[in-house]
Amino acid sequence: MNNSMFQPRVSKVTVNIGVGEGGEKLAKAETLLEQLTGQKPIKTFARESNQTFGIRQSTPIACKVTLRKEIADKFLLKVLESLDNRIEKGNFDENGNLAFGIKEHIDIPGVKYDPAVGIFGMDVCLTLENSGYRIKNRRLNKGKISKGHGLKKNDAIQFMEKKYALTIED
Repeated sequence: MNNSMFQPRVSKVTVNIGVGEGGEKLAKAETLLEQLTGQKPIKTFARESNQTFGIRQSTPIACKVTLRKEIADKFLLKVLESLDNRIEKGNFDENGNLAFGIKEHIDIPGVKYDPAVGIFGMDVCLTLENSGYRIKNRRLNKGKISKGHGLKKNDAIQFMEKKYALTIED
């Protein structure tokens, strides 16, 4: 099918570093995220208290950045290269989104170890959508989208194989 409304695209890439505590460790994670993406990260806060981990409600425990358009594409190419362009099929959800983790940020090509920062892992979440999906998410005059217009898991896999030359493993 050559309908331009059924062509998937990358809507956004969200990069998250969960530290589990505030203070100096979170500040280092923020500087690392800013160096990697070129954008200022925002802090995320604990939703509820967890006594076993020593976390109180509403304390900062992580930071994240949302990337869009060309910046998202450039970052995604670097991050996928660190995984040898291999993603498991289970990393895709039924709506065509993709999420994966990186154990150490120094695995990303071009990133060197900085003793002042240390080593952090991160989660990368990729949101894919078809053209025309803005109708569902816009603030004014929201509309409904039929189920047939949504992105499916197999469509997302084909898109990622074609655009980013990924190898999808079972």
